[in-house]
Amino acid sequence: MRMTLLRFSRAATAGLVAAAALTAAAHSAEAADSLGSAAAGQGRYFGTAVAASHLDEADYVSTLNREFSSATPENEMKWDATEPSRGTFTFAAADQVVDHARSRGMDVRGHTLVWHSQLPSWVSGLGAADLRTAMNNHINGVMGHYKGRIHSWDVVNEAFQDGGSGARRNSPFQDKLGNGFIEEAFRTARAADPAAKLCYNDYNTDGVNAKSTAVYNMVKDFKSRGVPIDCVGFQGHFNSASPVPSDLQANLQRFADLGVDVQITELDIEGSGTAQADSYSRVVEACLAVDRCTGITVWGVTDKYSWRSGGTPLLFDGDYQEKPAYDAVLTTLGGDGGGEPGDGTATCTATYTRTADWNSGYNGQVTITAGSEPIGSWATTVTFASPQQVQATWNATPAWGGGNVMTARPSWNGSLAAGASTTFGFTVAKNGSDAAPTVGACTAS
Repeated sequence: MRMTLLRFSRAATAGLVAAAALTAAAHSAEAADSLGSAAAGQGRYFGTAVAASHLDEADYVSTLNREFSSATPENEMKWDATEPSRGTFTFAAADQVVDHARSRGMDVRGHTLVWHSQLPSWVSGLGAADLRTAMNNHINGVMGHYKGRIHSWDVVNEAFQDGGSGARRNSPFQDKLGNGFIEEAFRTARAADPAAKLCYNDYNTDGVNAKSTAVYNMVKDFKSRGVPIDCVGFQGHFNSASPVPSDLQANLQRFADLGVDVQITELDIEGSGTAQADSYSRVVEACLAVDRCTGITVWGVTDKYSWRSGGTPLLFDGDYQEKPAYDAVLTTLGGDGGGEPGDGTATCTATYTRTADWNSGYNGQVTITAGSEPIGSWATTVTFASPQQVQATWNATPAWGGGNVMTARPSWNGSLAAGASTTFGFTVAKNGSDAAPTVGACTAS
């Protein structure tokens, strides 16, 4: 299992260096009862596409907060949403998604910077020189706004044709700038935010075929010449006419062998019942079998808001009920779905200390200590005073209930010998309140 960076460090102010996210060595997966926590036990994230327009719906938000550890703005970062007129950037909707995700300790994937679709009309009318300037200005403008807050960017999206040609897709960028536009976009993106992972993303590339091989050859060329590319996204839109390919794992592995991470970025599988559940399991199994498959994103929280809603392709139905596919994914990730820990005789305690403090925020640490018997997992709640806001967490997988109540479960550090301890921490923006959080009882299993 790959070592995984447990996320986030907070920028320092007034001479304070905020706590850095810790790097955890490989550990066997702990049983967990949410998609995000189960995936974290495997050293991976489990994310979803998020629409800002649904963040005022209680069931949507509670499911998002409970289940997922990564968020991708569904449409809010695309060119028509962020730069509808040349040089005028609008980030309000995307900011909603990013701020919500980061306040819950989620990573954010940026989607997408350069794509032939959802372009404002002014882009297509530009000549070559103007288009090159506009493309680079757009990358710099969007990435500059979110610098330091985005884990991975889909820098270029869907640049290759379907079918057996392996050719580039016709688009304003391809037609006017030629093959070099992808390389230029990646080089511009690296300069704009050197810390962000830079990905190429496409569909119908999940198996070994002419299109995926064309992408493979591009990535191989980029790696050989030092063009900055860190990851490749495989969208994963499947149905009965386009099922999960039998060579998905082999295809992911050949890209990983080039020295890039691979990610399932837009997974949805039309269908229902056992057949849909089995297909989801195969995708998760393929990712887990490839060391550099760092995570999976499903393209939406609930069937009712899916872009393919008629095919009921997601893990939660229109009433936010877990489908058989959800149970299959959780089981494949090593989760138990068995509810709260604490059904046995094992015990633990949770104690809180403030480890750092500055005018606008503080770092807190909770120590979990096993009782007289070993434990396999633990959970505790931390309630923050309003209007405080959690900006980062480490060594725990957070889930959010009503208000400012965070349920923390282990990200990798669940197993403790009798009397042994582990810690998790968080960075909090005070927003005018210096009150200490309240830590609930620790439950163990």
